[in-house]
Amino acid sequence: MNIFVTRKIPDAGIQLLKKKFDVETNQEDRILTKKEIIKGVKGKDGLLCLLTDQIDRDVIVAEPKLKMISIYAVGYNNIDVQAATEQGILVGNTPGVLTDTTAEMAWALLFSVARRIVEGDRFTRAGKFHGWAPSLMLGQDVSNKTLGIIGAGKIGTAFALKSKGFNMNVLYVDEQKNTILEQKLGAKKVELSELLTQSDYISLHVPLRPKTHHLIGEKELHKMKKNAILINTSRGPVIDEKALVKALKERWIFGAGLDVYEHEPKINEQLKKLDNAVLQPHSASGTIETRTKMAIMAAENMIAGLQGKMPPNCVNPEIFQKRN
Repeated sequence: MNIFVTRKIPDAGIQLLKKKFDVETNQEDRILTKKEIIKGVKGKDGLLCLLTDQIDRDVIVAEPKLKMISIYAVGYNNIDVQAATEQGILVGNTPGVLTDTTAEMAWALLFSVARRIVEGDRFTRAGKFHGWAPSLMLGQDVSNKTLGIIGAGKIGTAFALKSKGFNMNVLYVDEQKNTILEQKLGAKKVELSELLTQSDYISLHVPLRPKTHHLIGEKELHKMKKNAILINTSRGPVIDEKALVKALKERWIFGAGLDVYEHEPKINEQLKKLDNAVLQPHSASGTIETRTKMAIMAAENMIAGLQGKMPPNCVNPEIFQKRN
């Protein structure tokens, strides 16, 4: 059987695949075009792709032999799962592996904005530091503040639990009651409006769905405290980026820390110029350990699917059930 991998991933995953299949990998470190993916998948039984690849119906029906799509990511909103299911193609992802890693990045962003770390680094490197001063680079305390979690799933929960050492008051918004947060942190489930008005720090941990698109817009930003800091490690379109730029420029809120953007890889040029925004290149899962685990999980999904077994992490298991 033959596999097409749309971009280089850690070698541990590639070597697992090569033990079982013939593997063709895109050797250029760039995102392939739709046309290139369609060409690559021709004659292949499996496709291993990334979140940056648009795997729509045209790609999915391009090769009748295709039996398995394994994505090197937790999210899979870039894949037309319905089209894959209609074609009898299994789809697998890599959940769970990046929970703590992403939560750690959210905290890194929170501290970077609150204590103006990036701004201070630039200031110091530019030779502007001439000694201690009472009002130099004043930031905000983190301890004993109110932390708002929007989306209390696995990552949101892991992020919130890490606040325990800072003695924070935790509020959360979610469709479900989170007994772990309530029991361990005394967290309180509230409506979005209350969370926005009461929180000093707000961190987004929701999936991208129609109802979460622009969940945070101009109206929501106006509700936040002047000292509020907004963190996003979920999906870029959850925030209306134009509204955020306006809020940051006009100081409706203190700052923002972002790892994802509304129109990736494009980033609003005005956002890049703002000192009260800390920007990361969608690297929340970017540790050696986590990315290697993701590669292994993606390979294991592919191997199982092409061997006629249920992939360990399958997003459309009904396909496997129909086959059997």
